[in-house]
Amino acid sequence: MDILYLMILCSVSVGIVFLIIFIYNARNGQFEDDESPAVRILLDRDNPVEREAETENKKSNTQEKSD
Repeated sequence: MDILYLMILCSVSVGIVFLIIFIYNARNGQFEDDESPAVRILLDRDNPVEREAETENKKSNTQEKSD
């Protein structure tokens, strides 16, 4: 019966650790990329000027967030 209490304590502790890591990463922007690479390939962006402007906007946004 003592091992059952130990296993419950360990599983709850591991769950809390993963929850803390998830909250930390969510607050630091880990999950803000709505367009994953698998979806980007489906979008029609044949104009290189649009692609360049979009990458510049993303770079400026990341620089603003880091400041």
